[in-house]
Amino acid sequence: MTARKRRLSASRNVLDDLVAANRILAMHGVLDAYGHVSARSDGDPARFVMSRSLAPALVTRADLMEHGPDSEPIGDDRKGYLERFIHGEIYRQRPDVMAVVHSHSDSVIPFGVTKGALRPVYHMASFLWSGAPVFEIRRTAVENDLLVRDRRLGRELASTLGRCACVLMRGHGVTVVGDGLPEAVFRAVYTERNARLQGLAQQLPGPIEFLSDEEGRRATATNRGTVERPWELWKRAAMGGKSSRGA
Repeated sequence: MTARKRRLSASRNVLDDLVAANRILAMHGVLDAYGHVSARSDGDPARFVMSRSLAPALVTRADLMEHGPDSEPIGDDRKGYLERFIHGEIYRQRPDVMAVVHSHSDSVIPFGVTKGALRPVYHMASFLWSGAPVFEIRRTAVENDLLVRDRRLGRELASTLGRCACVLMRGHGVTVVGDGLPEAVFRAVYTERNARLQGLAQQLPGPIEFLSDEEGRRATATNRGTVERPWELWKRAAMGGKSSRGA
């Protein structure tokens, strides 16, 4: 059985939404030729699905691959993303997480290489109230290329994330999680926007009035009830009204 004909355990809805998530994140400039997004399989929670190694804007359903608990491709010999271990180890440590986005989001990078903490400056990024810890890869691998290329590094990244919604990666990028693809995409987009706005605010007379933890908790709960609104808008724009199913 070839990789393209193999039946994936995730539902058609999850697969279609995963394709859309790739396109949406590319449309918003959160992902470019690099970065990736995955979804936990709703047919087998021990597995997750993501594209083969491909620029996100080009992903179709035919490009999706299933991975097992150790981030190994299942029944598919195509080239996968090198950093798939980011996803596998987060899913292992966080049963509540149903989708993961890893990006090299430009505005976020400075917060991973300086002492400036990324904090919520407006309600759309209220989920950042839980913190945005920085993963320092050198604590695990002194000699490295900044890539999370094995389970050991993925495990340490997931531990740094902890119960937060976002983890920064020094000199590399950011990883965000959600209870589904709509929330993970929402958080990836608004993490980038919050970082840009926080950078602008820091150029004005301060101090910055960040959201309090209570405001963050309340706004996060409210936003979770409306996340389908931007998701449907972004999905329609990114897919152009066309099916996400590839040839």
